[in-house]
Amino acid sequence: MKVFNHNSYNKKQSSFGKIFRWCLMFVLLLSSFTGYSQDIKATAILDSNSILIGKQTKLQLSIQYRVDGGKHLKVEFPEIADTIRKEIEVVGQSAIDTIIDKNDPYLFTQSKTLYLTSFDSGYWAIPPFKFLVNNDTASVLTEPLLLQVGTVAVDTTQAIKDIKGPYEETYSWIDWLKDNMYVVYGSLAAILITIIIIIIIRRMRKVQPPMIVVEVPKIPAHITALEKLDKLRTEKLWQEGKLKLYHSRLTDIVREYIEDRFKIQALEQTTEEILFGFRNAAVDEESKRKLKQVLILADLVKFAKEQPLPDENETSMNNVYDFINGTKREDEITLTDKTTKK
Repeated sequence: MKVFNHNSYNKKQSSFGKIFRWCLMFVLLLSSFTGYSQDIKATAILDSNSILIGKQTKLQLSIQYRVDGGKHLKVEFPEIADTIRKEIEVVGQSAIDTIIDKNDPYLFTQSKTLYLTSFDSGYWAIPPFKFLVNNDTASVLTEPLLLQVGTVAVDTTQAIKDIKGPYEETYSWIDWLKDNMYVVYGSLAAILITIIIIIIIRRMRKVQPPMIVVEVPKIPAHITALEKLDKLRTEKLWQEGKLKLYHSRLTDIVREYIEDRFKIQALEQTTEEILFGFRNAAVDEESKRKLKQVLILADLVKFAKEQPLPDENETSMNNVYDFINGTKREDEITLTDKTTKK
């Protein structure tokens, strides 16, 4: 008698269910992909598939798809580099343009234009362009294209000729005026403004009396220096213990006198530079010696904190008087005497 085995029957039924479910998933996936393929269409069209070497042509990439029934599509255009292949260069490319069909609001068309050129003659195949759909769960390819790049026919039997010169075009003064209208108007305005200014200046000259310029005679350098010395002596600075201030004022007076009298930048020079500048000056040796004593003693007081004796302080003052009186200009002396007599 044959016994029915329930366990083996259940195992067979379970295996059959798994196979059925896998087949059902495959059919659904295939139908989904088939739906994408039916709803999505990618094209690549050349504006001209034959160009001369160095010329350009347009390649339009477009993809058409439907979005209805709650379906979500994410379409990605192919990445375009500077070259499609080494013989074909991409000169430029436009932005992506999206168009919605007027009669079908669920039908979309996206497109962009590539500008191609080639500097190699021959027949060059352009491979298909791949559009990604929903992050590459499905992809759509365009048809491959063929671009012919031809060269310019050259008749080798003819002699080589020079390059043709530019075409000559008639150019009259009227054309020049049209091209330089702003320059002409600006020049006329400038001339008119200049004429008006000249007229106004002439009228003002007739009305206003002539200006009288009074030239003030320049005070001689030794007069200014001696007046400053007299004032310094009356202040009695060294007698009050202000030795540094006294010798600084004294050397400033003599340096200003040297600048005005001998045109030497004494205020900006050191003692050594001033004495070196007087080596070839028309000054007697006694005056040079007295100037040296004044400057060196002042340096010792200002920088070495020297404490001169009262006689030394008074000697410096007298030496400055002697130096100024011994080096003043003769023409300035004569001018001063005449002014005094008047």
